[in-house]
Amino acid sequence: MAKIVIAGSGFAGHYAALILGDRLKGKHEITVVTPNETFNYIPSLIWVGVGQMPVEKTQFPLKPVYDKFGIKYERGFLTEVHPDENYVIVQPYGTQDSKRLDYDYLLVATGPKLNFDATPGLGPDKGYTYSVCTPPHAVETAKAYLELVKRLEKGDKARVVIGTGHGGCTCQGAAFEFITNVHNDLVDRGLRDRVELIWLSNEPKLGDFGIDGLEAKKGSLIFTSEMMAEAIFYDYDIKYEIRSHVHKVDDKKIYTENLDGEFKEIEYDFAMLLPPFAGQPIKWIDKDGNDIKDKVCNPAGFVKVDAVYGKPYEELDGPDWPKTYQNPIYKNIFAAGIAFAPPGPLSKPGKSPNGTIIAPAPPRTGYTAELSGKAAALNIIDMIEGREPQNTASMAETPGLCVASMKNGIFDGMAGTIAIFPVARNRAKYGEYGRDLDLCVAEPGKAGAWFKLGLHYAFLWKLQGKPFWKLIP
Repeated sequence: MAKIVIAGSGFAGHYAALILGDRLKGKHEITVVTPNETFNYIPSLIWVGVGQMPVEKTQFPLKPVYDKFGIKYERGFLTEVHPDENYVIVQPYGTQDSKRLDYDYLLVATGPKLNFDATPGLGPDKGYTYSVCTPPHAVETAKAYLELVKRLEKGDKARVVIGTGHGGCTCQGAAFEFITNVHNDLVDRGLRDRVELIWLSNEPKLGDFGIDGLEAKKGSLIFTSEMMAEAIFYDYDIKYEIRSHVHKVDDKKIYTENLDGEFKEIEYDFAMLLPPFAGQPIKWIDKDGNDIKDKVCNPAGFVKVDAVYGKPYEELDGPDWPKTYQNPIYKNIFAAGIAFAPPGPLSKPGKSPNGTIIAPAPPRTGYTAELSGKAAALNIIDMIEGREPQNTASMAETPGLCVASMKNGIFDGMAGTIAIFPVARNRAKYGEYGRDLDLCVAEPGKAGAWFKLGLHYAFLWKLQGKPFWKLIP
C-alpha cells in the first residue's frame, strides 16, 4: 500500500485528493495536511468583501468530504520535508507539537504565504490596508467598507485606493473585481459622487492582469483586454496609476514609485491592496541534516518542477512551462497550484531608473491550479501502477478562464469574461501572438454575471464530491 501525503486543501490540493480518493478507492493511504477546517471558495470573497454575501456561503467543512472518500485528514501545518528519507513533519493546529508522516508520494499544494511584510504598513494585521485574500480578511474588509458607507451617508467624501501593494504582486484580477463591485455598490446606494476611486497596480499596461494581457478576434478586428479595461474605467470614472510599486503605507498615504522612477504620495481614506505571494516557510532537509531548500525551491520558496528555469524573459516560451509538475530531483514529489515555481513571468518585467523591480508574477490560481492538481494526482497514480508520469497540464497548452465580477445580481449583474488559450504564450506553436485568438474572449456583460454565479454553486457542488461531481469540468 502506497502512502500519499497532500499538503494543502485549496483548488489544487483538494481536487487532487478527490481524484486520488475516487481512483484508488481505499487501496492506498491518502492523507491531506491542512490548517483549514473548511474549503474556502476564494473567488466569491469579492462579494463578501463588499458585504453582499455571508462568508458561510463560500465554505464547506473538509472532514465529511474526506471521510466519504476514505481520505485521512490532518489539521496542521507542514513544517519540514525530508525528501531523502520520505517523511514530513507536521505541526498540529493550535499546538507547538510535531508529528512525523511517512510518504511514498508527496504533493505540495500549500498555496502562498501572503507576504504583507514585503511592504511596510501593508495588510490588515500589522498595517493600514485591507485584503480579500482569506475569509477573515474579507469579513474585516466588509466591516470597514460598510463603516465608510455610513460616513458617506452622513455627507463625508472619501478617496478609495484599490489594487496591488507591491511591484511583484499577482492576482490583479481580484483587485479589478473589487474596485468595480465597489463602484456599482456605491452607485446603487446613491453615493458614487462622494468617492474618488483610484486603481493602483504594478501592471505594465492596463488590463495586463499578470498574463501579458490578451487579444481576441472581433470580426476582422483585434480586441484587447487593455481596451476593455480602459472602456470600463472611463465609464466608471476610475482613475488609475499603473506600472507602480508601493514602498510603504501609513495611516494617511501610500508611497509609490513607477517605472519612470517617479516617486508619488497618494492620500487615501480606505485602501484594499493585495500582497505579493511567497512560498510557505517549509524547511527542506537532506539525510545529513543540511538545508537543501535552494536546490528544491526557487528564491521565493516555490517548489521547482519540470520547467526550464533560468531563461531571460525574451527567450521564455511555451515549451519551457512545466507539464507533469514533478520535481526534477525527487521524482516522488510533485507541486501544484501556487506552490509550484513558474519558469518566469508572463508579463514583461520592468525596472525603474532607481533599480526597483516592477514585475507582475504569473497567476496560478483557480482553474489553472485545479488542472495542475489533477495532472499531479494522475501522475502519482501512474507511478503507483508502474508507469512513467504521462498526464500534462502545461499553462502553455491549457485554457484559462477568469470571470471577473463587476456587479453581483441576477437581473442587473455584470462581469468581465476573459477566456484565454493558452494561458502562457506559446509562440513555438501559435506564432505571432502565442495564442489561438479564435479561442480568446475579453468581454463584459450580463451573461458573465450569470456564469460567475453559476460557477460559485457548481464548484462548491463539485468539490464536495456530490452526485455527478465528475461531470463538472
